[in-house]
Parts: sequence; C-alpha cells; structure tokens
Amino acid sequence: MKIIFLLLSIIGRSSQLSVGECGTEARRPQITDIAVQCGTSSIDLAIEICPVLYTGYNETLLILNQMLDTVCRATLDDSVTPPVARFSFPIDMTHACGSIFKTTSAAGTGVFSDFSNIQTVNISGVVRSADPTNGMITYNAELKYFYSCAYPLEYLMNETQIDVSASSIAIKDNNGSFISTLSMELFSDTNFTQPLVMPELGLELRTSVFVEVKATNLTGQYHVLLDQCYASISRLPSNSGLLFNLFVPCSKDKFTTMMENGESQSSRFRFPAFRFIEQQNETVSTYYLHCIIRLCEKSACSSFLQCNHRRKRNALDTAEPGMTKSYTISSSEIITKGDSNESKDKPLIAKEEKDESANLGLGVAVGVLAFACLVSLSVAAVFYKRLKN
Repeated sequence: MKIIFLLLSIIGRSSQLSVGECGTEARRPQITDIAVQCGTSSIDLAIEICPVLYTGYNETLLILNQMLDTVCRATLDDSVTPPVARFSFPIDMTHACGSIFKTTSAAGTGVFSDFSNIQTVNISGVVRSADPTNGMITYNAELKYFYSCAYPLEYLMNETQIDVSASSIAIKDNNGSFISTLSMELFSDTNFTQPLVMPELGLELRTSVFVEVKATNLTGQYHVLLDQCYASISRLPSNSGLLFNLFVPCSKDKFTTMMENGESQSSRFRFPAFRFIEQQNETVSTYYLHCIIRLCEKSACSSFLQCNHRRKRNALDTAEPGMTKSYTISSSEIITKGDSNESKDKPLIAKEEKDESANLGLGVAVGVLAFACLVSLSVAAVFYKRLKN
C-alpha cells in the first residue's frame, strides 16, 4: 500500500495545470462535473479538472475503478473550456477498466410488447480520488464520480436499403447503442457461400433464398436473435400495405426453415421465393424483406426462444416515450416471375389440340356425307333400271 501511495505521490505532481490558472472555475466539486458518453465501442468520461485541483488533487490522482493500468488513466485536455480530465475504455468485459456489467430483464413494452423478456446491459463504475497524504489524517475531501451506461439489446431492423448480395449499416451513438455494425446477406446455397444474384426477369417461384443476419465488432458475451421477419410490397415497413410473415415469435410459415437463431453472432433461415397475388396482373412480383433483430446474453438466449401468449406485436407499432430509438435494415427488392414458361405454353398446346380435334371431326363429317351421297346415287341407279325395263 505504501508503494502505491508513493507512486501516486510522485505522479500526482505531474499535472500541467495549476489551480491558479483556473480563475472562476476554481470551486468546490459539483455533481454535474462529470459528462458520460455511452458510445458504440467505448465509454468516454470527462471530468472538470479545476474543481479537482481546488480540492487538492489533479488528473493523475483520479483512479478509475481502482485500476492503475496506464490505459485506464486520465489524460488532461486543456484545449476545451473548462479543461477536463478524460477517460476512455472499450465496451469489453475483459478490457473495460474494472467496470461492472449487469444484465437485467423486463417485460417488453411499446414496439417490443410481444416480447416476454427484454434484456438491458448496464455498465457502471466509479472514479475516486487517491489521497497522496502519507499520515494519519488528511484535509482533502474524497472525490467520487459515478458513471453508468445502459445498452438495450433490441433493434427494429427495416427501411435502410442494402444490396442483394451483402450490406452493412453503421449504427450511430444514441445513449448506448450496443452494436457497431449489423449486416444482412442473401445467398443461393445452403453453405452460405454463393451470394444471391437477382436475374433480370426475376427468380423462379420456389427458388430457395438463404438469409444471414450477423453482428460484427460485438463483444462475445451476446448473440444475435431474430424475432420476426416479414415480406412487404412496400420498401418501408411503416407503410400500411400488404405484408406476409415468414415467422413471428410464436409461429412461422410452414415453408420457412430456421437454420440457426440465438446460437452465435449470426442467425440464418431460408424460404422459397413466392409472389404476392395482389401483383398477379404484373409481369413480376416485387417485395422487400424486413426483420426484427435483437441481442441476447448467451446464457439467456434459449429462454427468449420460448413462445409466449402475449398479444402479437403489430409490425407497424411505434416506440413509446423513453424507448430506445429503433435502427432499421431491409433487403433491396426481391423479384419473382409472375408465371413460368410452362404455364404460358399450356394454353397454346391446348389450342393446337383443339384445332386438330376440329380438323379430324370435319374430315369424318365430309367422309360420311360423301358415303351417303354414293349410297343415294347407287339406290337411284337401281330404281332407274327397274323403271326402264
């Protein structure tokens, strides 16, 4: 302990800013002296340094979660007014500078009202002052700066256009958005190695479409879970037009196959290409795929897959006040042929068969008529001979 305090005492004199340079900012600490930035990949803290200097400390004597690692230490930023001591550490249980990770669950509300469980990760900790005084008493008040970031693990994915073969969308900071990148890719093979190429005239009906949704730059503590995917003839899921559910929390279409869900940082499923009857008078059927995606803690993912009997969520619901902003992702247009070449040929074949039948019937009728005429002439000739004799 003496070695630690000696070390703090030595580095504690290395501040490049003195209390005399603070002017009116030299005052007693206040609860508002700390600013917390809950980012997508890191948490950033900014503590006003002048009140710290006024109390008898400096930035080198502010210790984050009792961690003395250099990566967890504060740096002085006097380029801003007022000057601050900055901390920055990654959102990673292994390298989060002693932060506490706590996952809580609650029933879903608003846009997630169909979900029996909603998880939120809270990352918290404290910055304390380390008193360099070596003795029985001190005249310095202890400083404590608490921080906390809540990261909801639910995201509504729709609306943002992506390429058919691959896409990714970077998510901006929004008071703790936990994913930095989400992507959706469409494939044509069961091994998910061949990107789906959309033919100019559209896919044949019943062609298998393989879908993969995954998260990158995400701590390994969490997995990706698909709750609902549906097709809509509108590019925007918020449109009140026609939609078809491929699967929802408690059921799925009989032709949709879930291949992987909630087991890793990617989820996979497949479905056969179909067409909307509403577009039956059009050459092709065009629609878009929209999915609701959330994250779940590895140990709890299985419980999220359990069916609940709550009211099915309307895909067009909007978030209630206080809910985390929804982030959206969708496929680009999926095009299927309205009908096949086979179906186009059938009427032609039927017509040809009908014409042949008609020709055959006409030939038979002419033959019968000719035969009748011949018989009539023969009978007439016999009567004529008898009358002559």
